[in-house]
Formats: sequence, C-alpha cells, structure tokens
Amino acid sequence: MAAAVTRRVNALRVEAHAADVESGRGASEEAAKRAVGAKDDVWVAADEGDTASTGGGSRPLLFRTMKVKGSILHPYRFLILMRLIAVVAFFAWRVKHRNHDGMWLWATSMVADTWFGFSWILNQLPKLRPIKRVPDLAALADQYGSSDEANLPGIDIFVTTVDPVDEPILYTVNTILSILATDYPVDRYACYLSDDGGTLVHYEAMVEVATFAALWVPFCRKHCVEPRSPENYFGKKTQPYVGSMAGEFMRDHRRVRKEYAEFKVRIDSLSSTIRQRSDAYNSSSNKGDGVRATWMADGTQWPGTWIEQAENHRRGQHAGIVQVILNHPSCKPQLGSPASTENPFDFSNIDMRLPMLVYIAREKRPGYNHQKKAGAMNVMLRVSALLSNAPFVVNFDCDHYINNSQALRAPMCFMLDPRDGQNTAFVQFPQRFDDVDPTDRYANHNRVFFDGTMLSLNGLQGPSYLGTGTMFRRVALYGMEPPRYRAENIKLVGKADEFGTSTSLVNSMPDAAIQERSITPVLVDEGLGNDLAALMTCAYEDGSSWGRDVGWVYNIATEDVVTGFRMHRQGWRSMYCSMEPAAFHGTAPINLTERLYQVLRWSGGSLEMFFSHSNALLAGRRLHPLQRVAYLNMSTYPIVTVFILAYNLFPVLWLFSEQFYIQRPFGTYIMYLVAVIAMMHMIGMFEVKWAGITLLDWCRNEQFYMIGATGVYPTAVLYMALKLVTGKGIYFRLTSKQTEACSNDKFADLYTVRWVPLLIPTVAVLVVNVAAVGAAIGKAATWGFFTDQAHHVVLGMVFNVWIIVLLYPFALGIMGQWGKRPVILFVMLVMAIGAVGIVYFALHAPYPAEWSEGAASLGKASLTGHGLSY
Repeated sequence: MAAAVTRRVNALRVEAHAADVESGRGASEEAAKRAVGAKDDVWVAADEGDTASTGGGSRPLLFRTMKVKGSILHPYRFLILMRLIAVVAFFAWRVKHRNHDGMWLWATSMVADTWFGFSWILNQLPKLRPIKRVPDLAALADQYGSSDEANLPGIDIFVTTVDPVDEPILYTVNTILSILATDYPVDRYACYLSDDGGTLVHYEAMVEVATFAALWVPFCRKHCVEPRSPENYFGKKTQPYVGSMAGEFMRDHRRVRKEYAEFKVRIDSLSSTIRQRSDAYNSSSNKGDGVRATWMADGTQWPGTWIEQAENHRRGQHAGIVQVILNHPSCKPQLGSPASTENPFDFSNIDMRLPMLVYIAREKRPGYNHQKKAGAMNVMLRVSALLSNAPFVVNFDCDHYINNSQALRAPMCFMLDPRDGQNTAFVQFPQRFDDVDPTDRYANHNRVFFDGTMLSLNGLQGPSYLGTGTMFRRVALYGMEPPRYRAENIKLVGKADEFGTSTSLVNSMPDAAIQERSITPVLVDEGLGNDLAALMTCAYEDGSSWGRDVGWVYNIATEDVVTGFRMHRQGWRSMYCSMEPAAFHGTAPINLTERLYQVLRWSGGSLEMFFSHSNALLAGRRLHPLQRVAYLNMSTYPIVTVFILAYNLFPVLWLFSEQFYIQRPFGTYIMYLVAVIAMMHMIGMFEVKWAGITLLDWCRNEQFYMIGATGVYPTAVLYMALKLVTGKGIYFRLTSKQTEACSNDKFADLYTVRWVPLLIPTVAVLVVNVAAVGAAIGKAATWGFFTDQAHHVVLGMVFNVWIIVLLYPFALGIMGQWGKRPVILFVMLVMAIGAVGIVYFALHAPYPAEWSEGAASLGKASLTGHGLSY
C-alpha cells in the first residue's frame, strides 16, 4: 500500500519582524554569564585568544574554554595517585597475610577486590582533565546576525513517540509547541514527529498544535516568554516579565491562558472524538463486512493503526504516512494584524510565520524487526533529507521540551567555531527533569553523571551521546569521516549501495555537507511522494549499511551510546554544552519499579555493547586512549556489581557461625578498608566541588548505585550471560512516563509499590544486613562488650550499617504510603535489629552456675515426682 502523502496549508501564516526578542536574548546571555561567574572560585579561562586563523582570514571564537583551577585540580590528581598507591599496598598486604582458615572466602574476596580496583581505575582515569566550554551567543550574533533573519544554518528537529498512553500526548504537544516557538530563524528549521504507533490521535493532535501555535508562537515572541512550553510556563508560580510591552502583557496572558485551557480540553478529548466520529461513519457506510475503520476529519479512512485493529491497520502492520502539517514558510517576515473586535491580540509588529511541521509514521509489516527508536530515527533522517535536508539535526524524546529559547543557537557556537567546528559530530546537553520529588529519592537528576562525568569527557574526545537533547552534523550520521581524515569533498562513488536504492537520497548528501546551508523549500508532488514512500518501507534497508555504519545503530538497547561511539571511533569529536537556564527539560520516572526498569535497560545495553563489534578494545587509533578507557568503563560497569552483591550477602554467615573472617588480622584489614574508602570519598568531594553539584546529589548517587548494584546490575549481567549462551536477544520494556499522580498529589507515583522479581535481591540484601546488625549486637552482649571478639564484631557491623544507610531510599520505596513518614521506617529497623539481637542472646548466652544448679535440682525433682505418680 502506497504511503499517504498529504499537506496541510496553514491559513493563519503571516510574516513579520522579530526585534522584540532581543531583550529576552540579552537576559539569557546575562544569566549564562552569571552562571560562569558563580563558579569563578573553581573555573578559570584558558588562554586561547579572541580569534582563530582560517583559510579566509581570522574569525572570532564562538565559545570559551574553562579549566579547573590548579589549587583544586592538582590536589585532586595527587589524591587519586595516593589512593592508587594505597590500593596496591592493600593488595600486597593481603597476599602476604593469607587467611588459611577460610581460603575459599579469601580467594573470592581477592578476585572481587581486584575487579573493584580495575573498575575504579577505568572510572577515574578519564576524569583527570575536566574542561568546560561556554557558548558565546554574543559572538555568534555578531557574526551571523541576531534577529529572526540571522544567517544561521538549517536544522531538522526530530521528536519520537510510540504510545499515547505510556507517553502522554500532552507531553508531546508541549514539546512540539516549545520547538515551534523557539528563538531561531523560522525559515531555517523544520520539526518532524515520528509516531511509531501510527495512531490518528497523534496526527490530529499535531493539527490542533498547528492551530494553537498560530496564537502561542506570536505571544512568545511578543513578550519574550520563557519557557515556551505552555504547560510548564503557565504552571510556574512566578513569571518575571522581561519583554518590552508590559502594559499589554496581563491582558494577553489571561487570553492565551484561556485559549490553552480550551486547547487542552480538545487534546484530552481527541480519543473519544475520533471514536465517536468513526462509529458514526461506520454506521452510515456499513457494508456488512464487519470492518470498522478509523476515520479522519475529512471523511477518509486513516491509513495507519485503527482503533479496532484490522488487516493492514494494526500496530506492526500499516502503511507509511507523511503528512506536511505546516509548510515551509517564506524567507521574508510577515507581520500580524493590530487588535480589532474579531482579534483582541495586537501582533502588528510580530513575525507570524511558523516553521515547517511534518508528521511521520513509517511502514510496519509482520516479519520485520523494526528496531524501535533507532529505526524510527533513521526513517526520519531519510525523509527529512528530501523535504528539508538541513546540515544539522537535533533529536528529542517526546517528553523533553525546550526550556531556554536560545537552546538551538548555543550548539551552533561549537559547530561553527573556526578551531575544530567542522570536526565536531555532535553537541550533547545535560538532561534536566521536572516534577522529580524534592529530595530526589532515586537520583533521577543524576547530576554526578551529567555534570561530573560529562565535563571530564569534555576534556578528551567529548561526551557520549545520551539519546536526547543532542545536535548532530548530518553527514556524521551518514557515517562520513571527519574533514581532518577525508578529502575536501564527499565521495559517494561506489558507496551508493550503503545508503539503499534511493538516488534522490544519495544526491542530497553533498548539499548536507555544506554547514552554512539553510533549508530549501520543496513541492511535495507525486514523484517526491513516491520517493518518500520508498524511503519508509520496511525493505528499504535490506542489503544496506543502515543500522551499522549509517544512521542510528541497531540491535542494541543503548543505541545512543553506540551511535556516538561509532562517530568517536571514526575520529569525530563531540562537545558538552550546559546553559543557564537549562536548554531542555524532561520527565523522569519517580516510581521505584519504573526507575529500576529504566536502569536495567541502560545497563543491559552497556553489556551488549561490550560483547559486540562496538567494543572499545576493537576501535582503531583515531579513538583517544582515555576515551577508549571511558567507553570500556561504560560497557563493563555492571560486572563489578556481581561482587558487590556477594559482599552484601556475606553477612548471612554471621547468623550461622560464631566467627568468620575474610582476612586476618581483622583489625588491620578494616583499617585498610576504611582508608581506601575514605580516600575515594575525599576524591568525590573534589568532584562535587568542580562539577558544581550539591552533597545531596552526591549522596543520592551513592545510594542509588548501591540499590542498582544489589538488584538491577546483576540482573543485567545474568541477562547478558543467557544471551551469550542461548543466542537470544534481551527484551527491555519501554519506561512508562504515565504517572498516577493526581492534582492533589503530583508525587503519588513515588508512593506506589509495584512488586516485581527485580526487587527481590535488594530486599534480601536489606534483610540480611539488618539481621547481621542484630546478630552483631547479640554477639557483643553474649561475649561482653569490652572483649576483643566484641570489638571485631562491632567493626564488622559498621559495614552492615553503611549498607542499610545506602539502601534507605529503597526501604522507603517498598513501604508505599508509609514511606511518607520515615520515622516509621526507623522504628521498624530498630525493632527488627533489637528482636534479632535478643533472640541471638537468648539462644547463645552462657547461664550462671547457680542457674545451672537450680535447673538440675528442678529436673531431678520433676523426675521424682513423675515416678511417684505411677
């Protein structure tokens, strides 16, 4: 079945001038400067001048490089060296003092500690040179222009979604609206939505978005609104005004808020509206064949998935669809109209144009592996090449919206910089999240990784690709080599088969390599429609390099990391870009089970990367040595947790034996452990300092790592082992972004318990360590609190208490609604520990001699009494 290729012309599109956004831009730049200045006690500017020499003369630098002050960096590196020496000394001491009484336990712990040391080195080496690069938006404006007519390159923006239930459609429409309203030349970017479920509700939601955007986008431009996602903008308690028309703001604000409320009602009712319409059409055109189609508003049958699924209209079996909802705008501004009785908004000096908006649902057929998100992204990459062919591509998850209207300009500072811009494959932004509980119980913000690890990699070949909030160079996605390793012009002779059978696609590639290129409008005629349909077919990629050397990588759960790795392996570099306010915001699962499933998918995909052709050890010389170490760490980190889980379960032996020692002399062993662990945390404090994170961020990261290490990560290792043995792939479920939170408690999902087998290992570790603390107290009471044996027991108990502290968020999570009152957990832990201690003491305490004599007398009397009764 041929793809449905249609267009929708927006009748409300008019052109205009956008000078009023300057005040908003200035405010954003000042905020960025304040963010840099706030950390002057940590970061200093690198000596790099103001211009760089190029073939056409000197050009101004578009970003500034910051490095950590020597007073912080040198002690940090010295402490790493000291810990390395301490670890080596610890191993030497352990080998010299073997525990012959429990050789199996000693040998196991030596293997574990060796892997701990190796894993720590892999994690620490890439962090030796953290670098921050700050985009200079003022320099970009000076060189390319600052108005809506700025001579900036074209951008294609990709948004992916699948299920309107697991990924609520309100998230998606707000993401699209924030993109349509962003501060970037309107004729120089296009937005594509990939609906991998092929549902009519997503298409009609985009039609509603196009209508509401004709009001929302001019309102944002007129009043310099931030953020430009209406749900998040109207949800803010305070909204400082930075525009230049304060007298009209309150009136416009009330009217737009009312319009948005009506828009939400229409979005929420789309499913029922479509069902009622389809029922009416099916009743009037019932032919007795039992087929109940899903009908569009124009009276035609929807070519995608029907509500009542039928042949060729079900999820996994439907035609490809391309709908151009908003055409590419003209190059000249088009002013709106002044206020009137019919139109209460004065947009007479505001640009009314809207960027291009395209809906895509790729073809699905039984028997094909559609490769989930990676497959959808590759289809968008091909389709956009024929419709807009921008040299740069930005991808978003459907729940990530643009929080800072300058977000698309900032990465251009890196891509267009005269120093190494053309060799930059992608710019990665940190992920920031809304609606996370105030204490961030499950480390959803993940600031240690986004603000620590990513800054470290920024000093090497660049950060890894994180799946969303990323700007790519299109030719890098095509698998081309960076300019430093290839001829000046891209050669496609003999390579056409790598990209499939479309001549139009191959012919578009040289233009995509011109980074200054804008977007050229095209007419979607029958010929282009046939080309687009071919690019979306399931069989198009057969015999090509798509999914391996071209586009997003297939057959792996972490297609993002592996795709970025392929580019780094080719010699491309990447950049880390952090802005203030944050460029993008998204949502994160605050339910414990959903969060664990999310981490399971990531860790399982990491192990798949190690056991694939994307293993960092197999990469060539173009990969920076420490970048190779970083990727090796990313792909092996779950393995170490098998030993962590074993260590956490070792205390169960305390419950069945009087004494057991991993190492003798035990006191010296504990001192070594305390020293190397304390040094590791001291190193962590330095990282907290230069990463600009809080102690709470660091503590939550430590706690959630232990939660993952006792359940999720070992499960991922088990899955990977089964895959290697059986050859069957691993299925990782989509993380649900739907929350059970109601208007009265937006954190209700935090207190919902969803019991799954994944929770069992961590529950077992928690129970074992609580029992071990109780047993330790019971032993100390039995032997006497001031004996050497009791001292050893107390030293060992410190380990158990530390594990309980780290698992504290998990314990709150499995308590459900009771988790709202942490004092209940504290009381339960004290009671459980006390009960185990009392039971142990009762079973093992030696009785005084007079008690024994008394018991013997009573026993004798009892026997005598029984004898007399006979």
